[in-house]
Amino acid sequence: MNGVLNETTRTVHKHDHQASDLSTACGAEYHLSPEQLRLTSVSRALTARDATKCGRCFDDGGGY
Repeated sequence: MNGVLNETTRTVHKHDHQASDLSTACGAEYHLSPEQLRLTSVSRALTARDATKCGRCFDDGGGY
């Protein structure tokens, strides 16, 4: 599954496939610049980037 990683907070969000390239399902990233975001797989963000899942996008997530 593709996700959008906020590299500042190390939070991964579900990618909104219906909207623009870096839009998230929860909309929490709309105000950030593209330089702060990275399109990646959710599993890679969790392991390689030590990220956490967004609580709005994922039932088992925390934060936001």
